[in-house]
Amino acid sequence: MIDLYTSATPNGWKATIALEELELPYTLHNVNLSEGEQHREDFLALNPNGRIPVIVDRKADNFPVFESGAILIYLAEKTGKLMPSDVKGRSRVIQWLMFQMGGIGPMQGQAVTFERYFPEDVPQARARYKNETRRLYEVLDRRLGEAEFLAGDYSIADIATWAWVHTHRWGRIPVEGLDHLHRWIEAIRERPACQRGILIPPPAGRADEQKKRGASIVTQ
Repeated sequence: MIDLYTSATPNGWKATIALEELELPYTLHNVNLSEGEQHREDFLALNPNGRIPVIVDRKADNFPVFESGAILIYLAEKTGKLMPSDVKGRSRVIQWLMFQMGGIGPMQGQAVTFERYFPEDVPQARARYKNETRRLYEVLDRRLGEAEFLAGDYSIADIATWAWVHTHRWGRIPVEGLDHLHRWIEAIRERPACQRGILIPPPAGRADEQKKRGASIVTQ
């Protein structure tokens, strides 16, 4: 029913975890970022921005959806799961989803880029993005001291945010003292669908291979 074009990245894991949670059948198409397959014309026809993930809903006249947050909303609304239908509940989920899309993703992404992939050492950039990511983690920690999950019940907001936050060690983002965040990370890590999702497609493996893959998509 769903064709999924993706790779083993935090944004890619959002889609695979959601599809596994929702138990939707899908066909995996692994996009080799190191080889630049995301820039091929056939892929750009699905996503003009040349980024993964992308889904194509074959049961909806081959409807393509790009941008990971948009994919999560589409799948939640399609199935009626992982997002409430009432106005306030839906808004809470979307607020925290947008917090990830506009904050955690961009800031942590830049932190990882300057910490791991950038060809030159730029200490000011490394400090700036790591400190901002830590600040955003503190926002999450305060919220998770009030509720079990970000929007109350487990939702696409948790999937999107966890896909990034659980990789904090790769960006060397400190998480000491964030007990509520730790509790939430481990609770989601134990979900079987989550465990399956982060292995689809298989990860890069060794740290040097992962670094090589990431460095291949750095824009200077």
